[in-house]
Amino acid sequence: MGTHIKALEQARRTEWESLFESYAAFYKVTLPSGCKEKVWDWIFNEAEPFWCDLAYNDHDQAIGFVQYQLMHRSLSGGKVCYLSDLFVNPDQRKSGTGRALIDHVISFAKSNGIENVRWLTQQNNTSAKSLYDTYIAQSEFVLYSVPVQAD
Repeated sequence: MGTHIKALEQARRTEWESLFESYAAFYKVTLPSGCKEKVWDWIFNEAEPFWCDLAYNDHDQAIGFVQYQLMHRSLSGGKVCYLSDLFVNPDQRKSGTGRALIDHVISFAKSNGIENVRWLTQQNNTSAKSLYDTYIAQSEFVLYSVPVQAD
């Protein structure tokens, strides 16, 4: 059985929403009102450097997705590709789909002259980390995330 990756098409919104909701549930995140619409708009807004590609099985069923974007990297004077979201249906894990999605983003970066792809995961996501560790050792950097509320 093979995995095929292609850019998300507007006609496949229902499949994307299902995967996106499963991704949020995996991380125990309640999506705020309007979130899916905003992300959907980012994907299809040519002014936004934000993309989503879906992985399909041989029966043309969406089994995973990857969302990625460009970020400025001041210490290099260039940009990096930030793999912001990666999800594979639980029944498809260990099938090579996650690796195929990561490799797809790495190929995108190479073909666009981007010298680095980076991403985050939760410390306790051991299944994903076992895949990620095959690419490179975990970075020594620590993420800080400060919620900011409007006055």
